[in-house]
Amino acid sequence: MILIVSLVCSILKTWLSYKGVALILLMGVSVLAMTFDLIPVLISATLSALIWNYFFIPPLFTFAIGNTDDILMFSLYFIVAMVNAVLTNKIRKAEQKARDREEKENEVKLYNTLLNSLSHELRTPIATIIGAVDILNINEKNLSVANKKELINEIGKAIARLARQVDNLLNISRLESGMLRPKHTWCDLTEMMHQMLNSLDEVERNRISIHADESLPLVKIDAGILEQIILNIIYNALAYTPEKSKICIYIEVLSGQCKFIIEDYGLGFPEKEIALVFDKFYRLPKSKTGGVGLGLSIVKGFVEALSGKVILENHQGGGARFILNFPVQTSYLRNLKNE
Repeated sequence: MILIVSLVCSILKTWLSYKGVALILLMGVSVLAMTFDLIPVLISATLSALIWNYFFIPPLFTFAIGNTDDILMFSLYFIVAMVNAVLTNKIRKAEQKARDREEKENEVKLYNTLLNSLSHELRTPIATIIGAVDILNINEKNLSVANKKELINEIGKAIARLARQVDNLLNISRLESGMLRPKHTWCDLTEMMHQMLNSLDEVERNRISIHADESLPLVKIDAGILEQIILNIIYNALAYTPEKSKICIYIEVLSGQCKFIIEDYGLGFPEKEIALVFDKFYRLPKSKTGGVGLGLSIVKGFVEALSGKVILENHQGGGARFILNFPVQTSYLRNLKNE
């Protein structure tokens, strides 16, 4: 950079005095000091002083300086360039330390938030399981078949909730470590959606309707990751919408794009909160539902891992609308499915 600045100054020296050149070279050293480590900057400062002396201070093309004022100016230039390089480097390092300290403080806050959330989120289903098992053990003979089924159902729900929290922690860990490697295979979207719905209980399943063309092509995508994306959005909708409200999923594949639209009929999101929804550990203010606040963060991370895009908006019918777009290869040859 110093060489480039010197070349520009040599072109402009008809209009510039050698004193003006000194200021321009000094500015170049200052810019370098904001970017590079100390040693390269000190070398550049020394080089700029020598270039200024040899090419610009009269007599030209010699390191000898004939004027006492010029000797003093050259000495001061060299000292100022060096001091400027050192001080700018120290300021840059101090700013970096401040940023590192702030990042560590934020990490501690996130860690504490995670621990506080998990202490509740893991304790609640575990307490439910222990309580139900204790009742079954102590009052097994006195319980009716219906009561036993109800307790077993509660245990199943608690285990499913616990499994979701563990899955979310594992998924966020995979995303942050960079270990997530999508494996694209041919996928029948209709079949995948029906298998996914079968993993939900009957009450949850009855709230969901799927709208898709019967002749959807096969798409090449990581079906496991895609399923996790949709499930996290569904669980979020189930948690934040009225119990009997519908959740509609629309699927279309067109021009190398696989598009999912997932709509619920709850209250939607406050407009000013939409930009924050995909942040880790974010939960809506005054939210009374459980959760650590990882589900939608995982959605965004997984969508990006599949080179896709996710858009969140409120629709006119009231409620939230998630729009997912993924670039995919398509085929109508069903025998590709097992490749």
